[in-house]
Amino acid sequence: MPIPSLPPTKKRRIEKDTKVLQSIQELEQQLTRAVENNASLNPLADLLDTTRSCKESQEVSKGIYALYRVFVLIVVKGKLSVSGDESTKAVKAWLWERMNSYVDYLCGLMKDGEKTLRVSALQILFSLQKHLSTAFSTLSAPQFHNSHFRKIVSALLSCPSSPRKGLSTSNGSIDPDVLHLFHETWFSVHDDIRWFFLREAGSILASSPEPNIPSNLLQILEGLTTFPTEPAELNAWWVEEFGAKPPKVKTSKGKDGEEEEEAENAKEDEEDDWRKFFDEDTTAKDLKKNEGLKGRVHTLTIHQSLHSLASHKAVFTRAWLELLPRLSVKSNAQESKALATRVLNIMHRSVMPHLTRPILVMDWIGACVDYGGTVGLLALNALFALMKEYNLDYPSFYTRLYAFLDRDLFHLKHRARFFRMTELFLSSTHIPATLLASFVKRLSRLSLSAPPAGVIILIPFTYNILKRHPALMVMIHRTEDDAPDGDPFLPEEPNPLSTNALDSSLWELQSHRMHYHSGVSTLAKIFSEAFTKPGFSMEDFLDHTYSTLYDTEANRKIKKEPPLNEFGNGLKVAAHLFKPRTLEDGTAVDSEDVVTDLWSFGST
Repeated sequence: MPIPSLPPTKKRRIEKDTKVLQSIQELEQQLTRAVENNASLNPLADLLDTTRSCKESQEVSKGIYALYRVFVLIVVKGKLSVSGDESTKAVKAWLWERMNSYVDYLCGLMKDGEKTLRVSALQILFSLQKHLSTAFSTLSAPQFHNSHFRKIVSALLSCPSSPRKGLSTSNGSIDPDVLHLFHETWFSVHDDIRWFFLREAGSILASSPEPNIPSNLLQILEGLTTFPTEPAELNAWWVEEFGAKPPKVKTSKGKDGEEEEEAENAKEDEEDDWRKFFDEDTTAKDLKKNEGLKGRVHTLTIHQSLHSLASHKAVFTRAWLELLPRLSVKSNAQESKALATRVLNIMHRSVMPHLTRPILVMDWIGACVDYGGTVGLLALNALFALMKEYNLDYPSFYTRLYAFLDRDLFHLKHRARFFRMTELFLSSTHIPATLLASFVKRLSRLSLSAPPAGVIILIPFTYNILKRHPALMVMIHRTEDDAPDGDPFLPEEPNPLSTNALDSSLWELQSHRMHYHSGVSTLAKIFSEAFTKPGFSMEDFLDHTYSTLYDTEANRKIKKEPPLNEFGNGLKVAAHLFKPRTLEDGTAVDSEDVVTDLWSFGST
């Protein structure tokens, strides 16, 4: 009988689907009775094979949820944790093999082409995590099932392809719906999930060479919306047994005991100090608020670590320190810049405050400055945050910043961001006047070839610096001849402290008084007036472009008409300027001249 070339009819397909769903339901019922009656669990292998052979998403969904209910019943009944004779251990090992096979199948489904299967797989994996951890926990010693969770983390980072052939979305990156569900339900909510994920992610990064793991981990860490800043904030647990208060940390005698004794003596002395009567008790609440589980992080148990703020910072720091060096892609400089930009955008706000020692990322940030452009500017911002908030000593900061002042600055898309950050960098009144003069002079020189929108940013920027640093006023009050040929400024000098800028003047800004754009020429006159204005708000000038400047001029109301016929009759002027063409014998040749006609419009 020949094989039919047409697909089966709808009726046959429905009958086939119904048989598969009935088979899954019957196997689940058999396994449920077997678990309750301590009978053979061999149908578990049949149910697993049936589910893995399903092609339709509805059948797969039915199968994975049937397996989930069966495995939860097995875990709750203690089938995976019993100990006994050799036959019992063999059954236990066989069940673990089926469990691991099921978990691996679910990990692959997180990259399936069907959204419902991706979401269902992640939900089932974390639900199994809770049941397994609870089954192995006791009231005095809560446990977290590490081997199962390590598979979840590995699947989220490596993104293996779906076991359903031809239906995978495996492009090496985590799917947005899976990422969103992971963040909103577990990673940004439960403290134990976040702690174990950061710990496992650091270990996987250190041991796995897969190229897509760093970018996936960065994508997960970027979306971390909450991180505890006080021990009292450690109060959300996916495995509820971890919510119990852990035992106190045992301190060894000897040096630690002497330190505690000295601390107690100091406390008693402080209580007897009469001077505290005159001091305001402003830090008592803060000290009490910051009290947490004390002890060295590496000596704490898992339960104690989850209740220790220092331990959470430690795993967070390790994950980032393992990640940062892996973000450099040797074969693709553009991808390296893109990844560095994503990190630097959140570095000063979401990473540094939660590191055990923020200075540990100094080397990586310093290397990013060499990229230049937007990446280098963001790296300078992170370095400035380290200097300002964490006492980093970086003497070459302003030299690196000065190197960004080139002729392309006023033409780049990140021009507004640069001036916004540079104003912050130069806001300190303790910066030497020589250094500030170099920045102001260099920017003024670059403004000679800058577009009007760039000059409009520079003028209020310079005004604010001169207003904040009166020692620079000499640069706009010099009366000697400051022609470009005699300017003592050294534009090629890379060190801003050696440019002789303070001996020069800002003649470039003075030249903008004759600028062709009325907005620039009007704004430049501010330097000829008394410095009574408190200062400009830079946000009013940073977003100007050719388009906004044109719209401003086009929509301006003209109070007085321009003098169009200043030299008398327009026809006479046109006749004088545009004489008719004549031949060699002196006879005039009539020709239609468009320009002459335009000049003679006033005589009609």
